[in-house]
Amino acid sequence: MAVLPVGYSEVPPGKIAAVVTCLEMTARPALRREPVAPGWTVDLIERPALERYRDLFRRIGQDWLWLSRLNLDDAKLAAIIHDPAVEVRTLRVDGADEGLMELDFRESGVCELLFFGVTPKFVGQGAGRWLMNRAIACAWSRPIRRFWVHTCTLDHPGALAFYLRSGFHAFARRIEIADDPRLAGTMPRGAAPQVPIIE
Repeated sequence: MAVLPVGYSEVPPGKIAAVVTCLEMTARPALRREPVAPGWTVDLIERPALERYRDLFRRIGQDWLWLSRLNLDDAKLAAIIHDPAVEVRTLRVDGADEGLMELDFRESGVCELLFFGVTPKFVGQGAGRWLMNRAIACAWSRPIRRFWVHTCTLDHPGALAFYLRSGFHAFARRIEIADDPRLAGTMPRGAAPQVPIIE
């Protein structure tokens, strides 16, 4: 494993960099109090249509430069989200997809929360806490010994604290460098204005 030197490391123009924190829970935690949410449901979407999935992924992640799934062609994306051991569930409100939890059970005894979030209009409304309670219940309904997730400094500023409050504990930190999706044309140039473009 390459180790970065202490101090500053240059990030080339056209790239973005993030500090990634990996978190886990090894026992089912007590669920947090949640808002009363009449009409909110979580639906398991078996073999989701790729455009439906990409639309929700963009609406949730564009402000935070979620790019990994947008870089996949149809076959590679389908190979993941149509795998029987990967569960794609959406928060449905008034007939629309407004949140995503993607649970990966492909490793025996382990569940990874691959993606989790709600659309901008539901941020700050308690929808994340409500959806996380269901993610925890779904994950621990299987015979797992570990539930884990990672977040990064490009994500919502409250994401790391949210995961810690939800019962996860940090166990590793990594640096991720990627092509800026706004320069690659995967996202509009105006996406995530809090992260300056450096060409």
